[in-house]
Amino acid sequence: QNFNKMKSVIFASIIASAVAFAPANLASKTTTSLAAFEDELGAQPPLGFFDPLGLVADGDQEKFDRLRYVEIKHGRISMLAVVGYLTAEAGIRLPGDIDYSGTSFESVPNGFGALTTISGAGIAQIVAFVGFLEIAVMKDITGGEFVGDFRNDFIDYGWDSFDEETKLSKRAIELNQGRAAMMGILALMVHEKLGVSLIPN
Repeated sequence: QNFNKMKSVIFASIIASAVAFAPANLASKTTTSLAAFEDELGAQPPLGFFDPLGLVADGDQEKFDRLRYVEIKHGRISMLAVVGYLTAEAGIRLPGDIDYSGTSFESVPNGFGALTTISGAGIAQIVAFVGFLEIAVMKDITGGEFVGDFRNDFIDYGWDSFDEETKLSKRAIELNQGRAAMMGILALMVHEKLGVSLIPN
């Protein structure tokens, strides 16, 4: 028993020595860098500020803003994608034909199947339209009030009538819904390829 106690004391001493010689400055710098984003929008319970890959461990505000911009944008696209997927899955289609050869919107299947049904020219038009939106429309032209503000002095929908607390709340809701939608559309796509639908019959 005394021998076990001796081993425990020696082990504790080794740990204490290792901690004493740990690179304190580096640890302090990393902690300080991460603390710079702990109060940012989206850092909320239960995870708080979550950066397991250390993408902004250096505390670079410009890099953080760029990543936040991409996160918001992908979240918005994913929300539209989930709504579009569920709408098409429910059998709702536009009337008429999608091309001059007589392919009706109603005959186009949902999900990946649409890629093999729509002609190459049709796919090219979709890609071109998305490219136009990316280059000319969905970008922060005037600087904006915050990262991801695409109003560009054109559309407001009463945003300026909200107080700061309400604005912050709505932005947090959008961010969380976008995060959920990114996981949601990924799950729908993966399960479609696996042949296991997530949507009840």
